[in-house]
Amino acid sequence: MSKAQETVLELNFKALEHNYRYLRSKIDPGTKFLAVVKAFAYGSDATHIALHLEGLGADYFAVAYAKEGVALRQGGVTKPILVLHPQPLSFVDLIEHCLEPGLYSENVLKAFATVAREKGQTGYPVHLKLNTGLNRLGFASEDIPLMAQILKASPQLRARSVFSHLAASEDLNERYFTQGQITSFRTMADRLDTLLDRAPFRHLLNTSGIINYADAQFQMVRSGIGLYGYGNTPEEDRHLIPIATLKTVISQIHDIRPGDSVGYNRAFTSRAKRRSATLPLGHADGIGRIYGQGRSSVSIHGQIAPVIGNVCMDMIMVDVTDIPCEEGDEVIVFGPGHTAAAFAENAGTISYELLTGISQRVTRKYNY
Repeated sequence: MSKAQETVLELNFKALEHNYRYLRSKIDPGTKFLAVVKAFAYGSDATHIALHLEGLGADYFAVAYAKEGVALRQGGVTKPILVLHPQPLSFVDLIEHCLEPGLYSENVLKAFATVAREKGQTGYPVHLKLNTGLNRLGFASEDIPLMAQILKASPQLRARSVFSHLAASEDLNERYFTQGQITSFRTMADRLDTLLDRAPFRHLLNTSGIINYADAQFQMVRSGIGLYGYGNTPEEDRHLIPIATLKTVISQIHDIRPGDSVGYNRAFTSRAKRRSATLPLGHADGIGRIYGQGRSSVSIHGQIAPVIGNVCMDMIMVDVTDIPCEEGDEVIVFGPGHTAAAFAENAGTISYELLTGISQRVTRKYNY
């Protein structure tokens, strides 16, 4: 039996390369590819992931906030980095590290124009976010004349791209809504083009958009979750390989008698003789309390061991009654064959939340 030593998140860069090439195969050779590496590259390691994708030919990167982009620059990433949700307090850092802001409102556009002027910039690249129905961030259709007016009066800025975000591209039952978003985006971008001296390039598609709406790829596409091995549907998951495997170790095994309880608040009480294994990870590592009380499971020597009782801060307990195992044996929390999507779905959430929640105290291991 294999013996583990600690809780680790193993990152498979061959799988990352496979996913990148699969998604690339869905678009035209001349279409740019933006890799989304926000939230520590979906809970993995943003700098290592971005550097590897840069070597594979990724054209652009995206993060949510400026400090994420600064970390990439400090780590050696040289390709353009789009900051999707910049905050005014970070505008100086953003410029100093050659990051490109996604601007989404009149106030943010004017504020960045002011900082760019004060920093002596000319033609600083900015990206304009349009709201086509997600209703989260973005300029509305009626804002376009004012947006163009501000840009034309601001030589310190140059509109490099215009973009939007699809709300339900993975759900083909929402195809009518998604097609409406695509039409709205095209109409709004066309109108902006007529008002500007130079037309910015366009990007709209996310991972599921690449798969389901490749005819709307425009000049660039953006992929996040797909790069990490999840396609939002079982059909697409078969074409992708999860890059992250969360492994841990059995710390101790207990023989549980009928009537014995396990963990805080006696959330599990045994009705028969059972065996439980305690694992050294918990909600401080990103395995939240929602995964307790049988709602998720781990894999030990290829067999499923349900989580029992409440998840603790640093430990979880699993039922190993029918699994031959010993203290020190390796445990797969999620990975290929026992995916984060399945682990999360059983608890009523999604792979995105599970992956991005893995704590930075979990050791990363890199397999190239």
